Amino acid sequence: MLRFFQMVLISLVLAGCAIKPSIDDPKLSDRELDLVEFFEGRTTAHGQFQDVLGNVSRRFEVDIKGSWNGSELVLVEDFVYSDNTTEQRIWTLTPKGDGAWTGTAAGVIGEATGQIKGDMFYWTYTIDLPLPDGPMRVTFDDYMWSLSDKRVLNIAYMSKYGFPLGQVTIFFEKE
Repeated sequence: MLRFFQMVLISLVLAGCAIKPSIDDPKLSDRELDLVEFFEGRTTAHGQFQDVLGNVSRRFEVDIKGSWNGSELVLVEDFVYSDNTTEQRIWTLTPKGDGAWTGTAAGVIGEATGQIKGDMFYWTYTIDLPLPDGPMRVTFDDYMWSLSDKRVLNIAYMSKYGFPLGQVTIFFEKE
């Protein structure tokens, strides 16, 4: 009987890996997400991490300052977590044409890659994520949707060695 429940749990976890949006999904609006237009200036965000069972283990707020120099979008992200710890991540994003983007930040392994299609931005990268017990190398599959000129929803699926760890849900608001 225990073996049966183990198989059910493994099946549910693997099924969770397959249930993600796709950049090719039908668009829900006629909006066009413009990363520079949205993130240039000041943006705030609120988010939380949920494990694969849906338990919320960490919440955070982010103050983002974006600047565009004509060829790169730099995002300075200042995180404040629910346990009052702080973190700063600085992203440098570069458009590559046809909606493609690349990006770098401290801790990111290699280069992040992304694609905009309509109201959606798909972004993937591997990072040594700083945690209270020390860094952990994880992969993020980020999906962002433009909800309005002032709001973007982000759901990021986090995995390690291809196994899902949970998801981060973030709500960005342009000031």
